[in-house]
Amino acid sequence: MANSPQARKRARQADKRRAHNQGRRSMMRTSLKKALAAIESGNREEAEASYKSATSALDIAAKNGLIHRNKAARHKSRMNAQIRAM
Repeated sequence: MANSPQARKRARQADKRRAHNQGRRSMMRTSLKKALAAIESGNREEAEASYKSATSALDIAAKNGLIHRNKAARHKSRMNAQIRAM
């Protein structure tokens, strides 16, 4: 348990940031799952639309430090390759 006032404040800030990041990470993962489901369904138009929103979510997550930029690039590249292969 934090004893100094500074440590207490840091603990409060960490809790706030953790809750905020969990929500952002959940939205990113949901958009990824929707995109992958659209790709699996075989509907190219729907897959491209969901890919666009998933790409945006990945870029925002990478920009804010939720995930590494290479992880975002890897996900985008693999989804784009799956869409091109349709």
